[in-house]
Parts: sequence; C-alpha cells; structure tokens
Amino acid sequence: MIRLQCYKCRQWIEFEDKIVRSDTCPHCDSDLRCCRNCRFHDPGYHNECRESISEYIEDRGKANFCSSFMVREGEAPEGEDQDAAKAMLEALFKK
Repeated sequence: MIRLQCYKCRQWIEFEDKIVRSDTCPHCDSDLRCCRNCRFHDPGYHNECRESISEYIEDRGKANFCSSFMVREGEAPEGEDQDAAKAMLEALFKK
C-alpha cells in the first residue's frame, strides 16, 4: 500500500500498486508522478534534486520520465505550492 499526500492540495491518497506517469490526484487533478511528490526533491540542491544523475526538469509539478522517482513518504513540505506564492506576490505588487 502506497500512501501519499499530494503536494498541491495536501489531501492523502492511497494506492495499491506503484504510481505511474498518467496518475493524477483525485482531489485536484494534479500529476502525482512529479518531482514535488518525489523523496529526492529538495529546492536547496542543484537541479532541486538530491540525486546527482537526474536530468533537468523544467516544471517540477508536471509528470515526467525521471528514472530516479520514488514516492515521498510522510507529509508534503509546507510552502511548496508555488502557485499560491506567485499569487501573493502579484497581489502585493499590483498597481
């Protein structure tokens, strides 16, 4: 049993089998097999990944073919939703 908290909506999802590239969150429809749901994703590292062999991924919230993908265990890190952060910055600097 795989249990994952979606990085975007923070809802818990359970899977009987592995997560494949086409799987999406049943709550917010975001891609699940993406960097932000991977245990190696870390914004503080080069390429935002703790795996040195990973290729460059432009959009960390979209499904990709990275061979290093492993489901993140535990809760999604706070403050990972870049859409919300961008919206707050746009509201702050609105003319």
